Amino acid sequence: MPAWFKPDLFVPSVTGIDLADLKARGLAGLCFDLDNTLVPWNTADVSREIMDWFAQVHAAGLPACIVTNAGGQRVSVVSEMLGVPAVVWAGKPSVTAFLAGAKLMRVHPARVAMVGDQLFTDILGAKRAGMFTILVAPITPRDFATTKILRLAERFFLRRWRREGLIPPGYRS
Repeated sequence: MPAWFKPDLFVPSVTGIDLADLKARGLAGLCFDLDNTLVPWNTADVSREIMDWFAQVHAAGLPACIVTNAGGQRVSVVSEMLGVPAVVWAGKPSVTAFLAGAKLMRVHPARVAMVGDQLFTDILGAKRAGMFTILVAPITPRDFATTKILRLAERFFLRRWRREGLIPPGYRS
């Protein structure tokens, strides 16, 4: 199984991430995908739960940023609501995008956790940049057309990891 695609951690949702655990692992910054990780695809609808969780991120003293292939006003709105900068039109899985996120936070990439819902963009690119990776289940089944195609390939890996006991109960894909 290619290690480039395998997340370091599977968590049902962003709000299920244990910040104390990340700090104990030596992690000092968080990058987040936008669509289907923080907000439903193609929206700027930040839930109260995500807003409250980001308040905990800030209180914990962890810098954070958004790394997204999207751009425009929608990203600016979410970025402002969460109080974090964003790398837009990132071209994930380009390593450059992830390194730009680490640079924005002034944290070495090896001490950054990338949180996303896609193996072939978020996890692959962050792994190649030397980051810790966290796969969350997509918020909604709505996706960009090419993402829907990639989800078929993702299912192959997820089924295998589930059979091997690597995916915890409660993680839905």
